[in-house]
Amino acid sequence: MNILVTGVAGFIGMHVARRLLQEGHTVVGLDNLNDYYEVALKQARLGQLADQPRFSFHLLDISDAPGMASLFSGGGFTHVVHLAAQAGVRHSLKNPLAYVNANMTGFAHVLEGCRHHEINHLVYASTSSVYGTNARLPFSEHDPADHPASLYAATKRANELMAHSYSHLFGLPTTGLRFFTVYGPWGRPDMAYALFTRAILENRPIQVFNQGRMRRDFTYVDDIVEGVVRVLAKPTKPNPAFDRLHPDPASSDAPWRIYNLGHHQPASLETFIGILERCLHKKAICEYLPMQSGDVEETFAGIADLAEAVGYQPQTSLETGLERFVSWYRSYYS
Repeated sequence: MNILVTGVAGFIGMHVARRLLQEGHTVVGLDNLNDYYEVALKQARLGQLADQPRFSFHLLDISDAPGMASLFSGGGFTHVVHLAAQAGVRHSLKNPLAYVNANMTGFAHVLEGCRHHEINHLVYASTSSVYGTNARLPFSEHDPADHPASLYAATKRANELMAHSYSHLFGLPTTGLRFFTVYGPWGRPDMAYALFTRAILENRPIQVFNQGRMRRDFTYVDDIVEGVVRVLAKPTKPNPAFDRLHPDPASSDAPWRIYNLGHHQPASLETFIGILERCLHKKAICEYLPMQSGDVEETFAGIADLAEAVGYQPQTSLETGLERFVSWYRSYYS
């Protein structure tokens, strides 16, 4: 495969690209290297890929329509993994237009490129945040997801609907993967596990929201990559059993599909902090705060559909994953 990976300097993008290169594919990476968080970390991730002969990199913003059209015209891509986005629930409260530009306008450019250049399969990142205020657990792709609690989640839900329109109108096979709280080496420094690690090592308090009454389906990055790679190799087909009188929110009579991609074992914030303390051999100083706007109390991925479709089973426990993260963190940040 000749694969375009957008957001290749991002946390998940770098890991996905590295795995695809290891499997012998050609990877063209795209990223704008914006300063939402430290650019040096993004450049260091690219350094993990730079010596691969089948890898090339384009410094480009997905909201740049002429640039994206030119990239697709000359790329000869067979598949696209779309991971570029403006991330972060809380940041969407401060800078909403960044989410519209990157997550909606940028995604439209990706869809147009795929449409005009006969891409075999577009796999794109969605998020567990689309479930918003849904209370039924575990979260199921077959339940509606129409009440997002943040603009970030709303733009990702919009991506799913935009993809469906292109699948329906142009026969483009698309698969959206709803990621659940991804963590691991090379992770984003604005994520809770990285913020907690730095604060604990520096003997500063950690901010624990909702008085610690939070549960998250923490998913190790290698398990996320495994799901992405398995799905990419199996282009979506129309659901022959799709019933227009009782439409399934997860599938369609077009080649369009939505899957949860998580660990299926949510952990409390208290448990998470306890494991991190053991990995760091230091106790945390906790500052308990109310729930933040845009957050939800619990996430829990139902993954039966993905297991049936591609044999996906997460392999990495929270203990093992945090040990690996802490080891990388100490090495990278000295």
